[in-house]
Amino acid sequence: MSILINKDTKLVIQGITGRDGGFHAEKMKAYGTKVVAGVTPGKEGQNINGVPVFNTVANAVKATGANTSVVFVPPGYAADAIAEASEAGIKLVIAITEGIPTIDVIRITPILERNGTKMIGPNCPGLISPGKSMVGILPTMIFKEGNVGLISRSGTLTYEMVNQLTTNGIGQSTCIGIGGDPVIGLHYIELLTLFQNDKDTEAIVLCGEIGGDAEEQAAAFIKEHVTKPVVAFIAGQSAPPGKRMGHAGALITSGSGTASEKIKAFEAAGVRVAKEPADIPLFIKEALKL
Repeated sequence: MSILINKDTKLVIQGITGRDGGFHAEKMKAYGTKVVAGVTPGKEGQNINGVPVFNTVANAVKATGANTSVVFVPPGYAADAIAEASEAGIKLVIAITEGIPTIDVIRITPILERNGTKMIGPNCPGLISPGKSMVGILPTMIFKEGNVGLISRSGTLTYEMVNQLTTNGIGQSTCIGIGGDPVIGLHYIELLTLFQNDKDTEAIVLCGEIGGDAEEQAAAFIKEHVTKPVVAFIAGQSAPPGKRMGHAGALITSGSGTASEKIKAFEAAGVRVAKEPADIPLFIKEALKL
């Protein structure tokens, strides 16, 4: 089993006629994802390597039954593209685009909530349920089908953690890069809930980073609601205060959002925190008695 995407996912690619959209469309198709449509205004009737192109998401949904969208639209138009997908009935939007203004994400959030649309991102690598479906820009060769769920704010850290798991013989149920912007869609608590309720996910890896209090909130939620083993890693342990490290949200201000505070919160919730990524497979094997 998996969460959010599986073999039945029908994907529409917004921005398929662009360089990135077209390139990654082929990668997703090659993995086995059901790419049923693309959307670029003014280009309806075109065909991109076997994928029909539509002017609007509504047209694509009507013609193909698409239920998931991935957004490769430039930053200035991406929020409107996400809102369009939501209004067309798409239930899961993966926003790959980097640099969407935070105010634009805030503006469309009520639209997503009203329509019951879940969003991953923006500024994220996407997600994969190994052996079933991949939506985004993930390097599929490092993933292995299995029973460990993974949530990460960092795309690069996602790849490092998955590579550590796979090379140690530990497969994954679903892996999700949620993005590191200050305002995003699904965060730790929503995804922890989905993994907790997934019968085939037996353990969870959570990769956090400095900035904000999302990890502290996740720790409190784990303590009260998650019965499966959770192990964590926090990036940015040597970051100086006031300096943004990689992501817009990775900023320590006024002494809050530090790695030590997050580690302390997880340990208080019974979550083992790795000092380095290579510790994660060992913690998982110990937790699952492998």
